[in-house]
Amino acid sequence: MSSETDGGTGQGASGAQSGSPLRVYFDADVLFAGAASPSDHSASQVLLTLSEITLIEGITSEFAVNECRRNLAAKLPLATGDFERLVGRALSIVDAPARQGLLPHTDRADWKDLPHLVAALEQDCAYLTTYNVDDYEPGHPEIEVFCPGGLVRRVRKRLSSL
Repeated sequence: MSSETDGGTGQGASGAQSGSPLRVYFDADVLFAGAASPSDHSASQVLLTLSEITLIEGITSEFAVNECRRNLAAKLPLATGDFERLVGRALSIVDAPARQGLLPHTDRADWKDLPHLVAALEQDCAYLTTYNVDDYEPGHPEIEVFCPGGLVRRVRKRLSSL
């Protein structure tokens, strides 16, 4: 289910249990935007900061980290140091899913993005954040996919109810 107002898709992930931080998987494009952003107030930066201070549990895979490293080296090599510091402080990095783990989910996302969706599933993430929300259609019912701005709004709403 997509929403134009929040950039989200999915069928209603229940999220983390009450009292534990939301588990959020970060796609490579969000990592790139966080490293490249000149502002500490961009949605990608805000999510990385929330993870760093443990209001959310930020997770990404070695696959996403390597993808981001390649893109930064090609497009913004000066941002590589900021990227390494961000990832080291804010995120848990997990192994990329095995190819066999992808096969049962081939119809849930674009093939190039399937490793991210499966990694999020394997790590019990309630949310996946990406700028390419449409690449995760139809998605998986256990994960809601949001653009960073939509996820910031969702987290803000959840935190305000505590």
